[in-house]
Amino acid sequence: MATGTDIRTYFNGQWHDADAMIIRAADHGAWLGSGVFDGARAVNGMVPDLEAHCARVNRSAEALMLRPTVSTGDMVDMVREGLKAYPEDAAVYIRPMYWGINGDVTAIVPQPDETGFAICLERIPMASDTASVTLGKTRFRRPVLESAVVNAKAGCLYPNNARMLAEVRARGFDNALVTDAMGNVAESATANVFMVRDGVVFTPIPNGTFLAGITRARHISNMKAEGIEVVESVLSFADFEAADEVFLSGNMQKVTAVSGFEDVSYQQGPLTKRVREMYWDWAGSA
Repeated sequence: MATGTDIRTYFNGQWHDADAMIIRAADHGAWLGSGVFDGARAVNGMVPDLEAHCARVNRSAEALMLRPTVSTGDMVDMVREGLKAYPEDAAVYIRPMYWGINGDVTAIVPQPDETGFAICLERIPMASDTASVTLGKTRFRRPVLESAVVNAKAGCLYPNNARMLAEVRARGFDNALVTDAMGNVAESATANVFMVRDGVVFTPIPNGTFLAGITRARHISNMKAEGIEVVESVLSFADFEAADEVFLSGNMQKVTAVSGFEDVSYQQGPLTKRVREMYWDWAGSA
C-alpha cells in the first residue's frame, strides 16, 4: 500500500498517472535488496534543496555498486515536469530511486550493465506546526560501514529502523532515539535529531553510522547565519534527558518538535519554532 495519494510515476522515459509497476520478480533489487532512494518535498510551489537530493541518490547508487544513469540536472528537470500535474499548493513527496537489475555469476553482486530508475511523486500533507512526537529508548542500534551500507540512503537499512519503531511504539512512544555501536546518540529512527541546552543547539557529530541529512545541514547553516551557536558533539541519553528542547530534522516534515523522551517532558520552545521559521523563510527566498 502506498503512503500517499494522487501518485505519479516516471518510468521508461515517461510520466504515468498511477502507482505504476516498475520492478520484476527477478530484478536484483527485488530479491537481493539493491535499492536506493532519496526524498525531497514540494510545498506551496517551493522545492527546497531538490538538486541536493537528486545528487545524493546518485551517490547512494554508487555506494551500492549501482551505476547511476540520470544526471542531477536531468533528474531535477524530470521532477519539475512531473510536478506540473499538481496544484501549486499541493504538498508532494518526491522520491527518485534506483535498483539493480542483474547480478553476477553468484547473483549477489549487482552488475553495472543495467540499472532500474524511477521517480515517484505522491501527495503527503505536511504536519501542523504544533505537532510533536515522543521518543523512547531502543535496544537496536545503527550499524557501521563495515557491516552495512550506511553511506547510502538504501532500502535495505530500513528493516532495522522498522524494528526500532515497533519496539518503542509497543511501549507507547512515537519514535525511537537511537544510538550507534558505541552507545552514543546517532539520530531517531526516522530523522536526525537536535537538542537545546541554555540557548546552545547540539546535534550528534557525524561519525559514519548515520546520514547527516540535507535538511539537517540546511538548519545548521540557517542557525549559524543568525548567530545561534550550533555544536556537533558526542551526545548521550543523559544529555537529552537534561535538554531544554529537542526536535527532529528530516525531509518529510522539516522540523518536528519532541514533547518527551522516556519520562522527561519538553515544551515546544522558542528555538524549535525559530528553526522552523528560518527554514521556510530560506525556502521562500531560495
